[in-house]
Amino acid sequence: MALKLTTFAIALGVAALSVPAVAQQTKRGNETLKKYCTGDYLNYCGNLAPEDPALDACFEKNWKQLSENCRRAIDAYQATQNMNKNKRG
Repeated sequence: MALKLTTFAIALGVAALSVPAVAQQTKRGNETLKKYCTGDYLNYCGNLAPEDPALDACFEKNWKQLSENCRRAIDAYQATQNMNKNKRG
């Protein structure tokens, strides 16, 4: 499920906001997700820790309430991830 990957990436990005720049790189996620989805994460799922499996369900449950920019960022991220998978596979 692609949304699962994305919500985790957003959470990692939010969690990384308080970490030094060297440690901010994650295997999933990108600056666009952090930029456009941090507010949505805090509004709808901020009570959950980034590693909590319930975070995925929270984003799915609140998909329609997420800001348009966040939904677009997630869609773009998923498309990029799918393209990269196709190149490798």
